[in-house]
Amino acid sequence: MANEDGSVPTAGNLKFTLFPAVDVLDGECVRLRRGDYGDKTVYERRPQDAAHHWLAAGARYLHVVDLNGARDGKSLNQTVIADVVKSAAQVGARVQVGGGIRHLDTVARWLDLGVSRCVIGTAALTPDWLEQALRRFGSEALVVGLDGRDGKLAVRGWLEQTQVEIASLAKEWAGLGIRHALVTDVGRDGMLSGANLELARQVQTQGLQAIASGGIRNLDDVLAAKRVGLAGAVAGRALYDGSLDLAQAMAALE
Repeated sequence: MANEDGSVPTAGNLKFTLFPAVDVLDGECVRLRRGDYGDKTVYERRPQDAAHHWLAAGARYLHVVDLNGARDGKSLNQTVIADVVKSAAQVGARVQVGGGIRHLDTVARWLDLGVSRCVIGTAALTPDWLEQALRRFGSEALVVGLDGRDGKLAVRGWLEQTQVEIASLAKEWAGLGIRHALVTDVGRDGMLSGANLELARQVQTQGLQAIASGGIRNLDDVLAAKRVGLAGAVAGRALYDGSLDLAQAMAALE
């Protein structure tokens, strides 16, 4: 249940985090619309340049997506992403990485490279795998990806739509000991149509710390996500197209 002011009750006071997104496809920094690999915009030939820009503007945590990994189940971008992680570490910032992380050894490799959290999507649907990951890496190193359409989960780089209810899955995963969730309304991703804060709130009421992703347009959307009590929000196209100024947003959040 929500509080009277519309915020979501949480265990303790969550520190809201704004995550600039750096999506990597074939070694370039791109944005897709609604997860469509055929509808992409290239923003930087070198993802490291995008990362440097957001870090200089005050980002403390980057959200990096290996789109080749998400689609194909294997990474072609490890070297590029490792450079982003090094750049973040130099200024005391952290990085979470998602996309095609379906094996425990892949989680271990990213963490060894300095990644703080790995976003797990498809693999998290196997309870035994998820329990092994929790035992081996701990809850702080993992973020489950709750991405979908119409409240139902999409997997394998959003290419496969299931009938699994996102809210019920969130409750199940919270019961296993998962703490963090990235909640993406695929239909809004890259569309600048506003984030689905209601879906993220539903996930958070199940016991997970929810990060809203997909559709963030401007500072008002960021502040709205904070106001309802979410753990954070991911901003992508709004930052790259200029409708959201990262330095201004960071100042407002302070």
